[in-house]
Amino acid sequence: MKLVNLLVLILGLAALAFAVKYALQGTTGDPAGVSRPKRQLDNVRSRAKELEREQQQQADDIAKKATEEK
Repeated sequence: MKLVNLLVLILGLAALAFAVKYALQGTTGDPAGVSRPKRQLDNVRSRAKELEREQQQQADDIAKKATEEK
C-alpha cells in the first residue's frame, strides 16, 4: 500500500509541475508582452529627451535676452 501512495504522490507532483510549466509558458513566450514594456520605456526616454531639449532652448533664450538687455 505504501508503494501505491508514493506512486500517486509522484504522479501528482509531476502533473502539477507540468500544469505550472504550461501556465507560465505563455507569459514569457508572448513577444507582444515583452515588447510592450520596452516600447513604453522608449516612449518615456524620448519624451524626457524632448523635455530636456525644450528646457535647454528656454534657458538659452533667457540667457540671450539677459545679454541683450545689458
